[in-house]
Parts: sequence; structure tokens; C-alpha cells
Amino acid sequence: MRVMITGGAGFLGINLVRYFLKRNCDVTSLDMAEFDYPERDKVRIITGDIRDTGIVAQATVGADLVIHCAAALPLYSKEDIFTTDVNGTRNVLEAARQAGIKRVVHVSSTAVYGVPDHHPIYEDDQKIGVGPYGEAKIKAEEVCLEYRQKGLCVPILRPKSFIGPERLGVFAMLYDWAKDGKGFPIIGKGHNRYQLLDVEDLCEAIYIVSTKDEKIVNDTFNIGAKQYQTFREDFQAVLDHAGFGKKIISFPAGPAIVALKILEALKLSPLYKWVYETACQESFVSVEKAEKILGFVPKYSNQDALIRNFQWYLDNVDKFSGRSGISHRVPWSQGILKVAKWFF
Repeated sequence: MRVMITGGAGFLGINLVRYFLKRNCDVTSLDMAEFDYPERDKVRIITGDIRDTGIVAQATVGADLVIHCAAALPLYSKEDIFTTDVNGTRNVLEAARQAGIKRVVHVSSTAVYGVPDHHPIYEDDQKIGVGPYGEAKIKAEEVCLEYRQKGLCVPILRPKSFIGPERLGVFAMLYDWAKDGKGFPIIGKGHNRYQLLDVEDLCEAIYIVSTKDEKIVNDTFNIGAKQYQTFREDFQAVLDHAGFGKKIISFPAGPAIVALKILEALKLSPLYKWVYETACQESFVSVEKAEKILGFVPKYSNQDALIRNFQWYLDNVDKFSGRSGISHRVPWSQGILKVAKWFF
């Protein structure tokens, strides 16, 4: 099978590249970022932006399947988020249709649900995205539904926040503090359940909807860990693995959120509204539909995924020391929170 992966140089992208290479597939990566991984000699690399219709058309030539992972993340500007996540999605779907490709897997997000008033969340629950990213993900799904009507098979996956090898971003701050023998502050008491997902389980779900019968997969599915405990318990597992005897430290939610809003407005903190306003809330989806229809069986619990990601961080920290940015493949700058680290 010949697979074209948008966002192939990103965190999810490189994990998918490796997953499909192991299954003897021919892989093309389309990404505006440099593909600087050891697998570069095994992959057809197209460097470009999904907002460029010519580049997208070039990348889809000869493909049997498109997996659309590319997206502008919440720290990007509103304009970049909408033009990439909505217009870019339309470009990918149209290029696939023009090339005669019958299936495009669209990786969406549970951000489409916003902050619901009940849990678990099901696929047919109301979609109220928080901020430009959540809103753009809703609109991108609407584009996917348009192309289903045009005859394309477009499985839509809504994964929870996923972690694993190559994941940095906001999680790098937790791992940095744990590595240096520091405790970790959380918003609220941490008694809320906050479901995550291991990237390997997400790759498996993507492979399932890429290969099973179109009549089964041409639908929308939540994807998340099956086993998860409270926010405090799951994140404490990282500090326990670090071995310094440090503990999670709670801060009252109200004052903490106000302080983080101010720091965000002053551009002194990398934490954005979706992170600090949902970290103390219940956040978990039902994966029953994916289990029953797709046969999806998550392998990793929240704690398994966090520890696996943390161990990868420890094994590779020298490779990204001193780097920062706004994608998941580099640590986010801690801003003033780096000073706060010394008090824990």
C-alpha cells in the first residue's frame, strides 16, 4: 500500500511513518517542517504547506491512501489555524478526489466538544469548540462530511491528547521538572479524571480505519485510553518513576486560572486557555463505538503512556536541549514558569 501522510514530520506523523514502514508500505511525508529523522532515506519527502494546492497535488500522486494529520496547533495565530486546519483540509480532500484516491483518514480532536457538562462524551454529543483551534476542528469535520457526500470514504478520528515517543510540547515541562527532582504543581485538587492516549494506540486505530471495509469505517470515532485514574494519580506516576520522592502539589483553581490568564496575556507563559481551564475538569470520552465497530483495543493506560513518554524524554534529552517552539516536536518555552520551578 502507498500511503501519503500530511504532517509526516510531526509527532504523530513520524510515529505513523514508522508504523506503516514496519508494515512494508511505501510512505510519502508532506510537511512544511524538515523531515530530519533516521528514516528519511526510506520515505518520499515532500516539503511544503497544505495550503498550497500544487504541493498537495504533487504529494498525492500515486498514493492509495491519504492520512491527514497536519494541523496548526493552538499556539499558532487564529489566521494560521483556520487557513491550515480548514482550508488545508479542503485542499487535501480535493487533491485526493482529483487523484482518484478513495479513502482519506482525517485526524480531528476531542477539542470539538469544548468543555461539556457531562461525561463520558459520545460521538453524537454537541460540538462547541473552545478557541480558534476547537472551532477550526469543527469546521474541518464539516468539510470532511461534504466530501463523504461526494463519494470519498473519510473516517474521522477524534483522539484525546496523545503522548509517546517524540512528544514534547507542554508535556516537556512536566518531564523537565521531574528529571531535575522537582515536584509538579496542578490546578485544583487533581481528583478529576483526565483521559489521555498513547500514540501507538492512535496509530493502531488509524491503521484499522485505513484497512477495514469502507462501510464500517466511513464514520466518526472517539479514540482514547481505556484505563485512566485521576489527574493527580496519573501524573504522580511520572514523579514516582523519576525516583526523587517528589509529590504533585495542588493550587486552588480559581486564583491559579486568573494568574495564568494574566501571564498568557503578557506572553510570559506557554499555557493557553484550553490547557489551564480544562486541567481541573473531568475530561474523558467513550471509546465504546470504536471498540464495538472497529475492534479497537487500547494497549496503554494513562500511566503507561506518560511513563513511556517520560522515559523517551530522558533517553533523548540531549538532542533537543536548548530548543523551543510551538509544535509538539520541540519543548515549549516555559517562560516565567521556569523561575517558579526552583520553588518546587
